[in-house]
Amino acid sequence: MSVEVPAQPFLQSYVGFDSITSQIEKKLLKRGFQFNVMVVGQSGLGKSTLINTIFASHLIDSKGRTQPDEPTRQTVEIHSFTETIIENGVKLRLNIVDTPGYGDQVNNENCWEPIIKYIKDQHSSYLRKELTAVRDRFIQDTRIHCCLFFISPTGHSLKPIDIVVLKKLTEVVNVVPVIAKSDSLTIEERLAFKNRIKEELGFHNIKLYPYASDEDDEHDASLNESIQDLIPFAVIGSEQTIVVDGKAVRGRQNRWGVVNVENEEHCEFIHLRNFLTRTHLQDLIETTSLIHYESFRAKQLLALKEGGSQQQHHH
Repeated sequence: MSVEVPAQPFLQSYVGFDSITSQIEKKLLKRGFQFNVMVVGQSGLGKSTLINTIFASHLIDSKGRTQPDEPTRQTVEIHSFTETIIENGVKLRLNIVDTPGYGDQVNNENCWEPIIKYIKDQHSSYLRKELTAVRDRFIQDTRIHCCLFFISPTGHSLKPIDIVVLKKLTEVVNVVPVIAKSDSLTIEERLAFKNRIKEELGFHNIKLYPYASDEDDEHDASLNESIQDLIPFAVIGSEQTIVVDGKAVRGRQNRWGVVNVENEEHCEFIHLRNFLTRTHLQDLIETTSLIHYESFRAKQLLALKEGGSQQQHHH
């Protein structure tokens, strides 16, 4: 006589594919990360100082004046500086692209063209490498991931030229606007200036990074909302260390006393740095690839296709 053996419940044994995250991490760490930042704005707004302050290393030599009556020296060509920064075993190759101060000339017609051309050239060189028959496993990425756009602390509103340049830039790159040298405005003036800029950006329908996406969960959405509240970041860069209450901090002395760059009440530098490095660095890289580069690529490939079919008609 047969005895029925009760069926064994299927034992959920541990397979171990959850280690994929650390596998990916190891691979990525070995390869390192590439982050390309461009700075755009008029001369004399402290662009290099701010970059050096954000990444806590001396990347760009300031062209700033040493004497007040000396004219600000101007960058005429687009230069890039690369430095490898390592933190806790994470290697970041940081490439800073410094552009000529635009809007300084009497005739500012098309002064943005070299800047836009540079951004598009990086896209097209990436596309060329991607389309070659024998392509590199890892294409060196020179696409601009983030453009820091410097706004002069006038306290009034954006200049017409700023609006033109912002419109052009936002079509091809992630733009993050900052109000430079914001310690020349009082806290009240700064707030009013920020709100006016926000209104103007809205009025001219200028779409700034971070863009809203259907993929965002509640956490992303609220983080991006808090970023959008802060934009444009009012900042003061300083490579000088001053002593506040016995502690050495980065800051500068101004006519109202001491401005501590790392004090959130004084300046939104810390918010900007966290945004660029701690919360959105990877997203800036991905967005460049998935949105800006993708739309560039689609346009180029369509043009190629159309060009090709026209040639066939000629034969």
